[in-house]
Amino acid sequence: MRKEITKDTLLCEILDHPKAKEILAKYNLPCLSCPMVGFEMGILKIGQVCKMYDIDLEGLLKKINENIKK
Repeated sequence: MRKEITKDTLLCEILDHPKAKEILAKYNLPCLSCPMVGFEMGILKIGQVCKMYDIDLEGLLKKINENIKK
């Protein structure tokens, strides 16, 4: 059973899931195209990123967790 994604999950852990990048892109997460992404993936938590960019954290977590359970 996979671990549930929470606001404290690091971006690098989320991107280990096959559909995660597609879901993050639908939520317009700017980190995916940021040149600093390689340095920040291991330290940024999804909750921090959503707060910085005013992204619907609850909706995003629900969508990701629904897809990783499949």
